[in-house]
Amino acid sequence: ITPGQQVVKIVHDELIATLEGEGDPGALKIDNPPAPVLMVGLQGSGKTTTTAKLARRLSEREGKRVLMASLDTNRPAAMEQLAILGNQIGVDTLPIVQGQSAVEIAKRAKQQATLGGYDVYLLDTAGRLHIDDVLMDEVLAVQGAVSPRETLLVVDGLTGQDAVNVAAEFDGKVGVSGVVLTRMDGDGRGGAALSMRAVTGKPIRFVGLGEKTDALETFDPKRVAGRILGMGDIVALVEKAQEVLEVEQAERMMKRFQKGLFNMNDLKLQLDQMLKMGGMQGVMGMMPGMGKMSKQVEQAGFDDGMLRQQIALINSMTKKERANPAILQASRKKRIAKGAGLDVSDLNKLLKQHRQMADMMKKMGKKGMLKQAMGGMFGKGQGADAAGDSGQLDPKLVKMAEQQMMGGGGLPGGMSGMFKKK
Repeated sequence: ITPGQQVVKIVHDELIATLEGEGDPGALKIDNPPAPVLMVGLQGSGKTTTTAKLARRLSEREGKRVLMASLDTNRPAAMEQLAILGNQIGVDTLPIVQGQSAVEIAKRAKQQATLGGYDVYLLDTAGRLHIDDVLMDEVLAVQGAVSPRETLLVVDGLTGQDAVNVAAEFDGKVGVSGVVLTRMDGDGRGGAALSMRAVTGKPIRFVGLGEKTDALETFDPKRVAGRILGMGDIVALVEKAQEVLEVEQAERMMKRFQKGLFNMNDLKLQLDQMLKMGGMQGVMGMMPGMGKMSKQVEQAGFDDGMLRQQIALINSMTKKERANPAILQASRKKRIAKGAGLDVSDLNKLLKQHRQMADMMKKMGKKGMLKQAMGGMFGKGQGADAAGDSGQLDPKLVKMAEQQMMGGGGLPGGMSGMFKKK
């Protein structure tokens, strides 16, 4: 171990010690139903979306019966927005009654949650562009009416030092039990989390990693410390892959790849999964040393739009062409490119990328790397024993995934071909 590595290890450990709180940050105090949870924050922090994300998490992961209610009587269509999100995630929302104050709505939510047998009810309070006495008085009045078990402050992680000031002021005036940092996806941000924890002393409960309603994760100080130091978050990347890839689907892919089979249908599946995992920015932000490069890549035109263009090209192919891209001659290429509204040069880049990925899959299949990696991720095959009964990812498999996913230019195997212009 070099002196430089020792320094990094010391800094990493100190960051973890600063960031972590007591107990599980994702364990909310909702043991006495119906438990009220108050969501507070400034306007534009992502409070309403975060409310829906938390509701979905409690409903799907913890099996809780959840009711959501919007107390925002100021922002146009705020209540309607929460109702739409509720429909999307299958969570009930309090019926809208015009003309009621925030306190009246909160009391009505408490009554319905009690009569309806709900475990939790989430109250999405109004926000302001800046902290003022009116905002704080309203929050205090709602707190007095329902006595929330948790008061979660939602803060935009992009606002830097301002986010820390907001947290300190909210905690000083109304008291918060935890913080949710939004917009923490992408280029490895973590400084806001460090400052928030150090200044306020309040635990960071969750982080928002995208706009989708399932993009809310329990705050993990070890991962954030790694991202602050540019070490990436390969564990989160593997877990994302687990979420978007079903076991049966993974097994079919593994068998194909072991035989050296990799056609355009396989590539399309890979591209679809990459979008589901947070897109180009999300994936690169979790890869060691790639956080800062992700911005440069985006500026060069390699973004989610490019992934969708490649999917459009594959969709423009016939079943026969997808199964055997080797038959694509000039006339077929022109037809495919025209059908996708792109140039033949775009198709040629896609075909080159496919060849690179096919070669890599063959090599990995022969060496047994794919079988070991898939087994470790899904608790089957060679990796099952290493994964253990707890279902936790084996560090050796994570390391192997890190090495294999850094193909060529540091991107998921073969994806580096997308960045090499002819």
